[in-house]
Amino acid sequence: MDADVIVIGAGIAGLQTARRLEAGGRSVLVLEAEDAVGGRIRTDRVDGFLVDRGFQVLNPAYPAVRRWIDVPELGIQRFGVGAIVRSGDRTTRLAHPARHPQHLLSTVTSGIVAPRDALALARWLGPTLLDARVASRAEHDETLRASLDRAGLTGPLRRDVLDTFLAGVLADADGATSANYARLLLRAFALGAPGLPRAGMQALPEQLAAGLAAPVRLGTAARELRERTDAVEVVTDTGRLRARAAVVAVGPQHVGDLTSLPTPETHGLTTWWFRATGRPRTGPFLVLDASRPGGGPAGPVQHTAAISEAAPSYAPAGRALVEATTLLDRSGEHAGEEDVRRDLARLYGTSTRRWEVLAHHVLPHTTPAQPPGPIAREPAWTGERTLVTGDHRATASIQGALVAGSQAARAVARALG
Repeated sequence: MDADVIVIGAGIAGLQTARRLEAGGRSVLVLEAEDAVGGRIRTDRVDGFLVDRGFQVLNPAYPAVRRWIDVPELGIQRFGVGAIVRSGDRTTRLAHPARHPQHLLSTVTSGIVAPRDALALARWLGPTLLDARVASRAEHDETLRASLDRAGLTGPLRRDVLDTFLAGVLADADGATSANYARLLLRAFALGAPGLPRAGMQALPEQLAAGLAAPVRLGTAARELRERTDAVEVVTDTGRLRARAAVVAVGPQHVGDLTSLPTPETHGLTTWWFRATGRPRTGPFLVLDASRPGGGPAGPVQHTAAISEAAPSYAPAGRALVEATTLLDRSGEHAGEEDVRRDLARLYGTSTRRWEVLAHHVLPHTTPAQPPGPIAREPAWTGERTLVTGDHRATASIQGALVAGSQAARAVARALG
């Protein structure tokens, strides 16, 4: 045997599976087809800037992050807890009153947080805010859109803020995501202040990989799995490996390549990264567009942020880095550079003609779809010795990936006795 367990995929779920198995005394071999760990979490260096592949943040409020990640070591640079809302020529700053009391007046007088909406939001989110188990164990679920409608949350707070923000986070412009999952997500944002690691989001999987006994075998794609009487055989381009069990922790779009399970549905987005001129006056806040009649973005940009204002390490000193996100299930699929530049000029109130594109990422499989249904799912056995895990088997988040990896490690350990 080459190891007790072979883990295929060095994303968050695969690395967490390997770490937990090693903590239980098992020998583990991790295979990764790409040239670096992280799966869908990757960071590139471009002319001294850090650009993540996708707009991602790390939320220290996630229970799994608090339990298994050394957050201080990552040097988190935090975003503001709130957003800047652009509606036509008007810009409004909304912020968490306890975190940013200096913005309390602008929040209260914005006209966006109407009493009726605030009460409806409190009824809809309050129980989950007090206890996450209310949503995670709820027997009833429905789409986010239907749930907010039924709660009576239909005013500007919904149209101008929640719908736009959640569509960008979930990569779902239709509101078809599980309402219970959306509650858990908003709970984490309300209780924590998400941010970016000093060395980019890829520092998170690199921290997980650094704790393994053996280095991850990069550039080693698993081509086939064969279950034998006493082992699993993994076929790679360089030979065959054997273990007592295998954990398939590849991205959701590749699950069907190695197993009999159907390929999970995913949502996608694109990210544009610009070296901007001047200094955007947005501070560490996300910018949302509410300029379309009836609310929501008037152009292809779902949300944008001056990343260098929140995370100075992402840009050389004195330089500005701006990120813009478009959705693949909206017009963003066909949005060209000029469309995005025009939209950003409107949102920031400045010319973008001299802004330089550092990177443009088209990511069709950014996140697994999270339709209404049970939140607490489990890894799936596809044979006597092969287990499938990933955030598509839990919740579509870093929290879900860490939980899925831990669940997989426990299941394999029980199976191996």
